[in-house]
Amino acid sequence: MSGGEVAGILVAVFWAILVSFLAVALARLAQTLRATTRLVADVTEQAVPLLADASAAVRSAQTQIDRVDAIATDVQEVTSNASALSTTVASTFGGPLVKVAAFGYGVRRALGGRKDDVPAREPRRTVIVGRTVSRREKRKPRGKRD
Repeated sequence: MSGGEVAGILVAVFWAILVSFLAVALARLAQTLRATTRLVADVTEQAVPLLADASAAVRSAQTQIDRVDAIATDVQEVTSNASALSTTVASTFGGPLVKVAAFGYGVRRALGGRKDDVPAREPRRTVIVGRTVSRREKRKPRGKRD
């Protein structure tokens, strides 16, 4: 065998090994692609019903929000009506009731008078730095000293 033939055999062996490695790599790549395809198909099968359920939940939530909005509008209207009614009642009955109560109090005070067995109230006293001063006493001005 000559050197060229040995080199040809080495190149052929090298190419055979290289083709074998490439074949194994391609087989593994095909296996990975099949697994990925199965995974995507399974995710798609599970995601479609989930998306349908989520869409139904969003529609239901929107319906409930519309109902709450209508209720809030009605409550606001009732509140404004109650406020107007309260203002009307206060202006209609408030003034006369206060006048009647004041008149009744005055009549009670006038008819009741002061009873003889009840002593008069003592005058209020003010405490100034440790001494008690009656309100009737006249205080000396602070600025001037004798």
